[in-house]
Amino acid sequence: PEIFGEGKKGLLDAPCAFLIDGSKQVRRRGGHRHIAPLRYKQSFVPNSSHLLKTNVNLDDLASVVSGEVSSTEVIDLHTHLLPPSHGSLCLWGIDELLTYHYLVAEYFMTAPASVAPEQFYALSKQKQADIIWKALFLDRSPVSEACRGVITTLKTLGLQRHIDARDLDAIRLYYETFRSDGLDGVERFSEMVYRSAGVRYAVMTNIPFDANEVQHWRPKRKEYPEQYKSALRVDPLLAGDRNTVETALRGSGYDVTLEGARQYLRDWCETMKPEYMMASTPHNFVLNEDRVGESVGGISGVKKTGVNEDAMKQPFAFVGVTNPSGSDCAADCGGDTDVAASVIDENSNFLSEVLMKVCEERDLPVALKIGAHRGINPKLLQAGDGVVAFADAGVLARLCTRFPNVRFLATFLSKNNQHEACVLASKFRNLHIYGCWWFCNNPSMIEEITTMRVEMLGTAFTAQHSDARVLDQLLYKWSHSRAVIADVLTGEYEKLVEAGWSITREEIRRDVRRLFGGSYEEFMSKSFLPT
Repeated sequence: PEIFGEGKKGLLDAPCAFLIDGSKQVRRRGGHRHIAPLRYKQSFVPNSSHLLKTNVNLDDLASVVSGEVSSTEVIDLHTHLLPPSHGSLCLWGIDELLTYHYLVAEYFMTAPASVAPEQFYALSKQKQADIIWKALFLDRSPVSEACRGVITTLKTLGLQRHIDARDLDAIRLYYETFRSDGLDGVERFSEMVYRSAGVRYAVMTNIPFDANEVQHWRPKRKEYPEQYKSALRVDPLLAGDRNTVETALRGSGYDVTLEGARQYLRDWCETMKPEYMMASTPHNFVLNEDRVGESVGGISGVKKTGVNEDAMKQPFAFVGVTNPSGSDCAADCGGDTDVAASVIDENSNFLSEVLMKVCEERDLPVALKIGAHRGINPKLLQAGDGVVAFADAGVLARLCTRFPNVRFLATFLSKNNQHEACVLASKFRNLHIYGCWWFCNNPSMIEEITTMRVEMLGTAFTAQHSDARVLDQLLYKWSHSRAVIADVLTGEYEKLVEAGWSITREEIRRDVRRLFGGSYEEFMSKSFLPT
C-alpha cells in the first residue's frame, strides 16, 4: 500500500524492476549488462509471497534475476581471511587494500626505473600505500579491476565524499574510528563488512605448520565469530615434504612415524574443526599415471619410494629445517602466494598413508587450487607470481579415481584449464568445481567461465569465491561478481524461456542459492564412504 495507492495496480501486476537494488543496467547485444556493482540487499519478496509462484515473462527476467542475485547470502568457500582475534594476521584498512599484491604488481609496471623493489618493500606500509595511491589513482585513472575494487569498497563504506576529494588522509581517519577501539572496533568492522557484503560465512586458510598462526590456536584456541570457518592447509603432506612434516612432528612432541603424522593431523582437526583440507599446487603439479586403479588409501603391490616408516623411527633421522631459505613461514605460506610451492608427491607415504587416511577417517574433503607459477619475478615477492598456460588437469582425474571415497574441491588458475575441469566435474561424483581464482577473478573471465559452466554443469558448481586476503575486499569482490553472474544467468534464462520453458521467481531463487553456496553445502553433505 505504501508503494501503490488505492485503485492502482497491485503487487502482482507491478513491473519487477522496482524489486531490485537500482543497480544500473544497459541493454547490449547478447543481453543485459550491469555497469555498476550489484550490492547485497535483502529481498522485497519473502519466501511466503505468492509472487514467487508467478511465471516471469521475458521482459522482466533481467530485473528478477538481478533481484535474486543481489539478495542471496553467499558462502565464500575459500579466502585467506583471519578473524580479529588473530591480531595482526587479520588484514583490513586502506593501507592493506592499496598494498595488496595485485596493486603492487600494477604499480611496478608504471614505476620509474630508478625505483627498485627492494627499496619499495623497505618502506613502511603507509608509505607504500601513499606511493601506490599517487601512481594508480592520481596520476592515472583507476580503471583496472583491482583499482576499481578499492573505489567500490570505499563507496560501499560511505566514503564517496573522500573519493571525490581524492583525500587519502580522510579515508585513513575513517578507519581510525574503528582501530582506536582496539579488538572491539575490529570486530565491529568485521561484522559490518560481512553484513554489507551479504556473506553468510567465509572459509579461512589455516596453516598448522606456521608458528605465527599456531599461537592463536594453541595451547588454547581463541574464540572467533561464526562467520569465519576454518580450512586446514596441508601442502607439505601432498608434497611429501619430509623436512617440514618431520620438524613439525618433533617440535610438537609427536612420534616421528606415519602414525605420529596421522595423529598430528587428527589433533589439528580437533582443534580447528576444518570444513576441508586444502592445498595450493603449482604449475608442475603431477601424479603418476601408473598409480591409477590401485587400492583406496594405500598402494598395494607396488614398492613405495617415499618415506620409510622404519627409517622414521631411527634416532637423528630428521635433522633438517622447515625452510632452508630461512624466510618466515608466514610469508611463504600465507595469502595467495607460496614461495616454496607444493608439488604432489605420489610416491610419498604422506599422501596415501597420512592425508588420505585421515580424510577417510573423518570424511573430510580436500580442496585443490591448481596452476600457479610461483616466483616468476622473485624480486616482487608476493606480487611476482604468475600462471602456467596449461596445468595438468589429468591429475585431478587420477586423484578422484584412486581415492573414490574422498571428496575433492578444485579450482584452476589458467583460463585454458576451465573446459577440461568442467568435463571432469561431469564425470566424477566426488569432484566439485568452484570459483574464478586470482587472475581469472576479472569480469571478462568470470563471464566466460560461468557461462561455460552453466552450459555444461547446470547449477552443480559454486560460481565464485572471493579469495580475499584483506577483509574489506569482500565488499567489492562480491558486488562485482554478483553483477557479472546476474548477467550470465539472465542470458541463460532468456534462452530457456525462448526454448519453451516457463520459469518462476521461486525457481530462479532456488538456482541462485545453489550457485552461491547451496551446491557446495549439498556436496559437503554427501558421503562416499562404504556403508
